[in-house]
Amino acid sequence: MAVYHLLLSTPPSLVLPPSPRRPSFTLIRRIPTHPRLGNSASLFSSSSPVIRKILVRSTLREDPVSPDAESPTLLIGEDSAAFELGKQKLASWVYFGVVLGVVLFILNVVWIDNSTGFGKSYIDAVSSISGSPEVAMLMLILIFATVHSGLASLRDIGEKLIGERAFRVLFAGISLPLAMSTIVFFINHRYDGSQLWQLQGVPGVHEAVWVANFVSFFFLYPSTFNLLEVAAVDKPKMHLWETGIMRITRHPQMVGQIVWCLAHTLWIGNTVAVSASLGLIAHHLFGAWNGDRRLAKRYGEAFEGIKKRTSVVPFAAIFEGRQVLPEDYYKEFVRLPYLAITALTVGAYFAHPLMQGASFRLHW
Repeated sequence: MAVYHLLLSTPPSLVLPPSPRRPSFTLIRRIPTHPRLGNSASLFSSSSPVIRKILVRSTLREDPVSPDAESPTLLIGEDSAAFELGKQKLASWVYFGVVLGVVLFILNVVWIDNSTGFGKSYIDAVSSISGSPEVAMLMLILIFATVHSGLASLRDIGEKLIGERAFRVLFAGISLPLAMSTIVFFINHRYDGSQLWQLQGVPGVHEAVWVANFVSFFFLYPSTFNLLEVAAVDKPKMHLWETGIMRITRHPQMVGQIVWCLAHTLWIGNTVAVSASLGLIAHHLFGAWNGDRRLAKRYGEAFEGIKKRTSVVPFAAIFEGRQVLPEDYYKEFVRLPYLAITALTVGAYFAHPLMQGASFRLHW
């Protein structure tokens, strides 16, 4: 099986000459023009913001590809989790550190500190709706989900009105305290519900739960790794990712959240855990539908092309032959963001007692 590298600046139609080892077929078809992505020439130029890779790897199979068939190996979207140390600017990361420090300080004063913030009052108000921790848990998730998905749906309008950076600050400024309140409430009340089963003493359960939780963090949506965009140091963009975890599932955040929820529900085994899991899974199922809708609206035919070669259900597109993995697919995970995720996930496991102690001291 031969592997060839093709420059993205190659003309839209390229026919490789036949040889004893390589059949003759059309490798690249002209991609339709889209108003947001521009014409096919600009789409596949080396300077295109849509495609970062200059080289595309195309795997030739034993059976020749029909001249009219779409190439399953031609990248349409962006290379996810790509991080080139040589292109990083020290000033940008210093600025990121300053922004992070300011955000944490404001969050502490306005929300976390019970003497000055509104966090405890918010939790008390939601809890007063019902004496049930299960209902309070669902209400907190519902409020967060409504705000988070609602603002995401308004992104195009918001960015036109106030700009990309200002809208990101607004989005994060509202979502972050609501998310933190939901997490702290879950930590503090995770054992308040009625016990449905108890498997914590069963051999192998702890190890299985640990592995499931560890794997779930590798399903983070690739935009999470763009910390400079998350903090609005760089101008935030709505990316059309295609490589890495996106080859396995088009909605990795949803899959990772489901795995996390199932693992924690299995371990805790009570009604609060079930309530939290149902709320979070429902939110991410809606997020998957809403995410596809927003990407289709933003990128049109380019997104439809990626949609055809990916799947919501993990590995489905691969098993169906719609997604062809490169021979060196593992290299799409041997990158700094995933190495950082590995270290942070292991560190978070050992930091569980610290997180639980910090949450308990808030009395939320």
